[in-house]
Amino acid sequence: MKKGLNANHLKIIAILAMTADHAASVIWPDYPVDWRILLIHIIGRMAAPIFWFFVSEGWYYTRNRRKYAGRLFFFAIVGHFAYNFAFGIPFLPFQTSVFNQTSVLWALFLGTAALYVNGHDRWKQWQKTLLIIGITLLAFPADWSSIAVLAVLQISENRGNFKKQMTGMMACVSMYALVYAVFIHPLYGAIQLFTALTIPLLQHYNGERGKWKGMKWFFYLYYPLHLILCGILRIALHGNMSVMIGG
Repeated sequence: MKKGLNANHLKIIAILAMTADHAASVIWPDYPVDWRILLIHIIGRMAAPIFWFFVSEGWYYTRNRRKYAGRLFFFAIVGHFAYNFAFGIPFLPFQTSVFNQTSVLWALFLGTAALYVNGHDRWKQWQKTLLIIGITLLAFPADWSSIAVLAVLQISENRGNFKKQMTGMMACVSMYALVYAVFIHPLYGAIQLFTALTIPLLQHYNGERGKWKGMKWFFYLYYPLHLILCGILRIALHGNMSVMIGG
């Protein structure tokens, strides 16, 4: 076994960071600025880059890309209802906002659509560009918005050059942080830049999947289940109210 972190290790880190972040949003709603709560959200920024990285890895290694994208699409539908229930966001989009109308799984699924378009040899570059712009617009209402699609593309296009992968990813995150700061909350916009904390972890990825073969299905099941529990906690603590932008 190689030294470093395998895929299972990194996914466990992402799951723990994501859970802490979501639980903090439910327990302490409306973007509090207490440093201890901010620290939890900073830790939470470590989740998304790992998901982006492994969508790119999954697309590269999978034997059946259609099945891989279809699985993400299915769980994006399931995840939509779990995510919106967790944070008190209407199930029917755009009733309250254009932000946070569905889960990050929708953006990850669209990331695979963008990878498909980008790798299609029969289309001209201008056609690919237009299609990818359309895909990023479809991802805009999701958690992490269009940036998730662009980050997946950057990581995939620069495969083999870790520095370029991370530079491209952070350029995308910087755009997201700016939009977040202007339209949602300045301090929480700045917090998005702490996704950079994940870079040393990804740098130690050893290219191995890990011994436990069930991690893939564990994540797909864990994602909606932990959100349902967050939703129950939200109602128990605050009643049926929204706890973040989008609700």
